[in-house]
Amino acid sequence: METAMAAVVRESGAYGGLLYVLPPGDDALWLVVVAGAPHELASPWRRIALTDPMPVADAVRERRLVWISGQEELARRYPRPALVLPYDFALSAAPVTSGAAVLGGLVLLWSGTRSPQLGPGEREAIESGCRRLGSLLQESADRGDPLLPTGRPRTLPLPLPKGRTVPPDEAAAITAFVDRLPGGSCALDMDGRITFVTPTAVDLFGIGPDELVGALPWEALPWMDVPQVEDRYRAALVSNRPQTFTVLRPPDTWLAFELYPDPSGVSVRITGADPSKDAPAAPAAPATGPSRAVLLYQLMQLAATLTEAVGVQDVADQTADQLLPALGAQGMVLMAPEDGRLRILGHRGYSAELIARFDSLPLSEDIPAARVLTTGVPCFFMNFAELRRDYPATTHEDGMAAWAVLPLIASGRPKGSLLLSYRRPRAFPPGERAILTSMAGLVGQALDRARLYDTKHDLAHRLQSALLPHTLPHISGLKVAARYLPAARGLGIGGDFYDLIRLDEHTVGATIGDVQGHNVDAAALMGQVRTAVYAHATVGSTPDKVLAGTNRLLTDLEPGLFTSCVYVHLDLATRRACVATAGHPPPLLRHADGHTEVVPVPPGLLLGIEPDSRYPAMEVPLPPGCVLALYTDGLVEAPGVDFDDATAALAGLLEHTDPADLDAMADTLIRHSPTPGDDIALLLISPCG
Repeated sequence: METAMAAVVRESGAYGGLLYVLPPGDDALWLVVVAGAPHELASPWRRIALTDPMPVADAVRERRLVWISGQEELARRYPRPALVLPYDFALSAAPVTSGAAVLGGLVLLWSGTRSPQLGPGEREAIESGCRRLGSLLQESADRGDPLLPTGRPRTLPLPLPKGRTVPPDEAAAITAFVDRLPGGSCALDMDGRITFVTPTAVDLFGIGPDELVGALPWEALPWMDVPQVEDRYRAALVSNRPQTFTVLRPPDTWLAFELYPDPSGVSVRITGADPSKDAPAAPAAPATGPSRAVLLYQLMQLAATLTEAVGVQDVADQTADQLLPALGAQGMVLMAPEDGRLRILGHRGYSAELIARFDSLPLSEDIPAARVLTTGVPCFFMNFAELRRDYPATTHEDGMAAWAVLPLIASGRPKGSLLLSYRRPRAFPPGERAILTSMAGLVGQALDRARLYDTKHDLAHRLQSALLPHTLPHISGLKVAARYLPAARGLGIGGDFYDLIRLDEHTVGATIGDVQGHNVDAAALMGQVRTAVYAHATVGSTPDKVLAGTNRLLTDLEPGLFTSCVYVHLDLATRRACVATAGHPPPLLRHADGHTEVVPVPPGLLLGIEPDSRYPAMEVPLPPGCVLALYTDGLVEAPGVDFDDATAALAGLLEHTDPADLDAMADTLIRHSPTPGDDIALLLISPCG
């Protein structure tokens, strides 16, 4: 297996590789072999679910070769790994198969300086290497000794292309040669430990060789334990390209380091440095933004914040709040296609008048945001001259001096565009472009979720509106007021309902109920319950018969949800009400003098449990000036509060309201409840005349 792994890395021209296995019946890939790189670099991805947005997961799931040509493409297509490894490297990912079985995946790594295209010879080397690895994995499984994940993956050092054994006399000559070079030198193995150090390097480090050899530099030298050092070391390993940095050895000695990586480790040259003399001249136009450490912190903040964003407006606000201060940008526009036009979903730093002129423009290649949508490739303009060069019809209206137009990608497809603008010219170096693209990928995924949420939310409200009465009928001799308040969580839809049913000139039916749940199923069942109550009431059934008939319907439907309900038959001529309840909170009756009492109607079983349940009814008088209050439990239930105490508190509140204005009374009662965790429905009825 190690021989086959080393061969595919060598024959493809890669500098390293990762071998994953897919255990039988598992839904995740497990890292088992790391070649040409330290295993710590791959530790965040020891286990990759097949549904994760990662190149090797896509390659295995779709049984195809995935090629990523460099840093910007990785940031655009796979923002999550690009955030952790924002370095210039290329990679391929391919399935490891044996016959029709997929046994794992192979990731190969190249330096970012290579050609952006994968050559035919390289592709053939990858595919043949995967077949060879697949055959070996299958043979191992057939022997009853399958290659399975066992903690830390095996690290496979790769021989140098021109590796050879050095005779002792030549080794001494090489050591003398290195010692004569200006500055100091040391060597690190693939795990980052010092294997060799020159006397000059020892002097520059300020500690003895025994404390250095075998140690990690940032452990032996605490002043090297800074993010910049680790960042450049990781960059050297991942990109397989030389890196440099300067660091302060306390109290006042500056040292310059040059890192030269290859598959066997890293060669390091150390010299003294004078930052005041070696500092590069300031660029004519500002080319740098916040440090990478700051950007990564902001990326973590953005990722955490966007996981909590629900609607599109929430995503737009959170993106502006997080990105503009972090990037030093002054403007942001969030856009998405809709019916062949480019809709602006949110903006910051621009006037409403300017946004209105550009909102809903036809999708056209003459608009950078539209072209980004089509190609999925970001655009960066250092100044207006560059923008005008690519888009001659553009007029300079926003007062900005540099722009980044980024694709918002989710599930591999552009879902929108993000415009970031700056008041001063900006160079957008490669590292910053990759981080901007990664940020846009996070925003794109959040936007995709948010638009789905908004669609469901809109559907929920339209469904709720269709199922609840648009208006209550005007009935002579009766004043009514109704309120519905959705739950503060979820889709804002539930099973609470109310209705007022004209029966004849002097009789009226009133009902209120609550279907278990806060989803579309609950709302759909609510519509069926309301219809059943209406149907039984309009044929002249008494309250007990209305609830019994509705109960039989629900038990026949077997919806798996239970419903509470109150039905009241109001006789306006005799000023009497007949009430029946199915597991619902009892009505409240407020008298003209303010005294409020609970109507002690005998409770019946919830609807939908027993088909032959009976629902006893009782008659109550409706004296002049009274108000009958029907409500759902969301108005009185609260964690840690006794239900009877909560009902008594509601009755006390009802006593101190003005019965002459039912709408004001309803608003007061609704405000009595804190932000609800349940839906609230309220129906107030007062005979008059």
